[in-house]
Amino acid sequence: MEGGSPDHASAGSGPKRSSASSGGRPRGSSSSSRKDFLRNFVDSEILTAHLEDWLSGISEESDFRKPTFDAPFNLTELQNFDYALENVTFQQLIRMPNALYSSTSDAIEETAHLAIEDFLHAGVKGLWETFWGQDTPMPFQVACIHSTSSKFYPAEKAIASGKLGGLCATAIFLKSSRSLHGRWDQILELALLRPDIGTLAVQQNDQQPSHAILAEALFFALRVLLSRSLSRSTTILRNSSCVFVLLVDSQYGGVVKVEGDVNKLDFDVNNVYECAADWIKIHAKINVSPVDRVWNKLGNCNWGDIGTLRVLLATFHSIIQFFGMPKYSLEDLATEHGSRLQYRRKERQLVNSHVNENGLFRFQQRSISPEIVEVQEESVKIEPRETLKLERGSVIWLEASSWQKGFQINEVVSDGEVPIYKASPVEEQGKAFLLYVGSSPSHLEPAWEDMNQWYQVQRQTKVLTSMKQRGLSSKYLPQIAASGRIIHPGQCNKPKTGGNCSHPWCGTPILVTTPCGEPITTLIANGMFGPDEALKCCHDCLSALSTASSAGIRHGDIRPENIIRVSNGARHPFFVLIGWGHAVLEDRDRPSMNLFFSSTYALQEGKLCAASDAESLIYLLYSSCGGVFPELDSVEGALQWREVSWSRRVIQQKLGDVSAVLKAFADYVDSLCGTPYPIDYEIWLRRLRRTMNEEDHGKEIVVSN
Repeated sequence: MEGGSPDHASAGSGPKRSSASSGGRPRGSSSSSRKDFLRNFVDSEILTAHLEDWLSGISEESDFRKPTFDAPFNLTELQNFDYALENVTFQQLIRMPNALYSSTSDAIEETAHLAIEDFLHAGVKGLWETFWGQDTPMPFQVACIHSTSSKFYPAEKAIASGKLGGLCATAIFLKSSRSLHGRWDQILELALLRPDIGTLAVQQNDQQPSHAILAEALFFALRVLLSRSLSRSTTILRNSSCVFVLLVDSQYGGVVKVEGDVNKLDFDVNNVYECAADWIKIHAKINVSPVDRVWNKLGNCNWGDIGTLRVLLATFHSIIQFFGMPKYSLEDLATEHGSRLQYRRKERQLVNSHVNENGLFRFQQRSISPEIVEVQEESVKIEPRETLKLERGSVIWLEASSWQKGFQINEVVSDGEVPIYKASPVEEQGKAFLLYVGSSPSHLEPAWEDMNQWYQVQRQTKVLTSMKQRGLSSKYLPQIAASGRIIHPGQCNKPKTGGNCSHPWCGTPILVTTPCGEPITTLIANGMFGPDEALKCCHDCLSALSTASSAGIRHGDIRPENIIRVSNGARHPFFVLIGWGHAVLEDRDRPSMNLFFSSTYALQEGKLCAASDAESLIYLLYSSCGGVFPELDSVEGALQWREVSWSRRVIQQKLGDVSAVLKAFADYVDSLCGTPYPIDYEIWLRRLRRTMNEEDHGKEIVVSN
């Protein structure tokens, strides 16, 4: 059981005694004495030496009732907090690097400080907006503290000015118009970033931080409490008896809560560390949470893990200290969990007992993540309709605003959910195009229109038109050759005011694009996708993505069906990235979700980050080169597979069997998973180009379209 009663005494505190020499008020308790005391209280290692025997002693005494200190929160509190945060979205903007490399690379250490600063900001911002409301601006900011000067620096500024080595802690503190750079008495909460918290906790077998790290946390906690006791603000002064200190490394985290009346401290300026140690031993109530995982092996924050919940709950209580109870109570938000759970159970019952009975939808129940299922409305009845079936030799006529044109179907390239055809103009049989046919808007209700066909035809037309208007040109991108509506057989009685007639094909949209090629699914099935093709495919797709991203466009639906190889009799075939219907043009656009090929960020957040397309391309290459996917039927399963595969280097090894440069690119993408960093396309295009041209140093002249 985690946690203890609020009035539980500090573990190992021993008998209570006054720190004053005469048994009365502690000496030197005036404001000036406190300032002098605080000015001399600057070395955590000296305090650690004074506390080492005490910590070891109470640790030995508590062997029969581990852990040594009670936790600040019990499991019931954490569970209610978890329920209250069920619909809250937190975001980790910069990933935490692995601690294995923290001592060998300054860049890793820099990123770690940026990551913890970003994590604290995301946490306090999410809590403030959830419980205190979004109408009031967040009154906090986050910065690092420099050990020698005790000044506050944003991590980015500290790194740029060469002060990285002196950063000792990261603080959430109050914004103040009087002090733009922050003061110790304004600190809401402190976080100590130390590389070995989790390792040492595991070694001690009680999931508690090491004595050295705990003593350092007590040092910082006392400095904050003393600074608050000297504040002129009554709000800060009122909160000079309790402070939370967070302990974190690249994977684990814990919480230390220190509570006590600093007025009982003996302010002997000639003996600050012994007096401080006596106060901690006698008058302080100390609570220490177990050390638990906060970040996964990829460095992404698991906001729902118990370790992260402890950190967030400590931040939540720290906000309450200074701003009072929230506008929306934790209890009210937590009680909604029951109704949400009941609703999901109802959905599951609908799926299990009714959906399959009408024969409209196939549903296969899995053992993994049974609570997350796809729910279909059982009451909807779809009338049978006359579908547009095109076969080889069929001729389809397209009507644009001022002309008509016929296309003859030469081949069915894809007969899946969205059929794609190879077609030639009736007047120019030597030319070849890709032809897409959409859904008729006259037949189906808008809510039930085939959205896959809508994305591939209507929306892809919009995206490709936008690319053309922005001047994006690349032989690795498709271009519109024609678009319009189908001319159906028989008389068209379309009203003059607009709309469509009663014919089921009337108004069906058509899109014709160039160039025309073979989908790589066919190449893979025929064993024609080897190392050379993988390299060329990666290069060409990155070229297409680079061109599109220069205008802020991201593909969002990279999978084998959306890549074709174009030959046209040329000596060097090339690959074209098609299927731009799900492309992201603006923030409100949402990408296609694919358990096998979507990026980690897309599955977690429902949107793309800068590296999402590159990550999807890696999964495509992994699959195309013989990589095996497990059976995936939930987002949770897909995310778990990604985490395990990246951490065990399954993907990197598979691509390394094909090419060292593809393995290097996979390593690079792994370092970007879940972050907003833009991908450097140019450097990888140069590397791929150099690898592909090792044996052929000649130049190929590419004629621009």
